[in-house]
Amino acid sequence: MSAPAHFLSQAEACERLEAPFTARLMRLCAARLEPESAVGRRIHEWAGPSTDAVPLRLAGALHALVLRGADAGLAAAYAAPDAYSEDALWAAVAAAIGAHEDEILGWLERPPQTNEVARAAVLIAAGRWLGGDLVVSELGASAGLNLLWDHFALEVCGHRFGPDDAAVVLRPDWRGPLPRVAAPRIRARAGVDLAPRDPARDALRMRAYVWPDHPARLARLEAALALAARMRPEVAAGDAVDWLAARLDIAHPGATHLVYHTIAWQYFPPEAQERGARLLAEAGARATEAAPLAHLSLEADGGDGAAIALTRWPGGKTMPLGRADFHGRWVDWRPPDG
Repeated sequence: MSAPAHFLSQAEACERLEAPFTARLMRLCAARLEPESAVGRRIHEWAGPSTDAVPLRLAGALHALVLRGADAGLAAAYAAPDAYSEDALWAAVAAAIGAHEDEILGWLERPPQTNEVARAAVLIAAGRWLGGDLVVSELGASAGLNLLWDHFALEVCGHRFGPDDAAVVLRPDWRGPLPRVAAPRIRARAGVDLAPRDPARDALRMRAYVWPDHPARLARLEAALALAARMRPEVAAGDAVDWLAARLDIAHPGATHLVYHTIAWQYFPPEAQERGARLLAEAGARATEAAPLAHLSLEADGGDGAAIALTRWPGGKTMPLGRADFHGRWVDWRPPDG
């Protein structure tokens, strides 16, 4: 796929996710980003797959310039895009690319990395559905924000689930039965990521990948980053499946070991997915009623949004729990017992 085609594909995704300004920016890049500049040349010569998300790398680099106040012209365009014609908006973008070439090239060499806090609505509901004492392990934990889901509050249908003083409050469009009232008790928590992000040192990088169309997402992220900077959840650096193998060998009597991932497993290589599934099944075979194992996934399956599924051991039964939007705008919660 050519560079313009990648940008056009990203524009369509942005439109589906209600980010019209970012979609407009992606279409402008598709039409006007030429290989004459070093940035344009690097993008047009990119040899990697579509999963490299090159358009998002450039979008993140430009948003970072705005967030840190490094380019007044670009910031003005981002603040009032409707006041800018296509020519005027592209002039601001092109000027920023030219003025910050080395910085943008550096951003292009690093893959996008997000930590979508609103997905924690699913974790809150699933954790309450499981109940009791939990030990939680997250694969693809990024900065560890969603390891702290029990410190977030979920407000749906006039009900609040979570701490009264929660700094992070999630308000998705909720469909289906309400979560259970009783909250679980998290005994221990840890995660893994190939490149963990520090919630303080890497805050700009995390914020830059939230599209400027979504100020509420950005506000949630900033609150979660501040919480994680204080609480410092443990996130190991390394291969997720290697870490999982060691993590599954630890006994947790009296607690359910909940392994989860949200829009992460789909990016693992097929051989890693196969090994991970095998490790979970083997650990499940060792699970007991006194020390159960659960595997929760929120992953794309080609349908609307992402599928929520939970497998529990002993037994190894997989239960669909509904679906959720990739950015947590809505949750269709459908546990088997209503």
